[in-house]
Amino acid sequence: MATDTIYEVSQDLKLQYPKKYKVYLLNDDYTTMDFVIDVLMNIFRKSYEEAQDIMLEVHKKERGLCGVYTHEIAETKVMQVLTKAKDNGFPLKATMEEE
Repeated sequence: MATDTIYEVSQDLKLQYPKKYKVYLLNDDYTTMDFVIDVLMNIFRKSYEEAQDIMLEVHKKERGLCGVYTHEIAETKVMQVLTKAKDNGFPLKATMEEE
């Protein structure tokens, strides 16, 4: 038995990159600069010099950009910051914004 099957392939396939999100640390009057540097080095994998620059940006401009990630990774980074801060008795906050 012969079967003639025709397949139609759409050439209009459009792939999109996932949206990116910026993660910021927010300034407060209680979290120590050393703790912020530690968070930046351990959670965001920044060098000491990069961490110091971001920490100063947080201090002077009320927030500092830590990195740009996909939604799931950005959300995880924010939660890691909040957990580490709470465990160490600091009110440090992190937020994420769509790029």
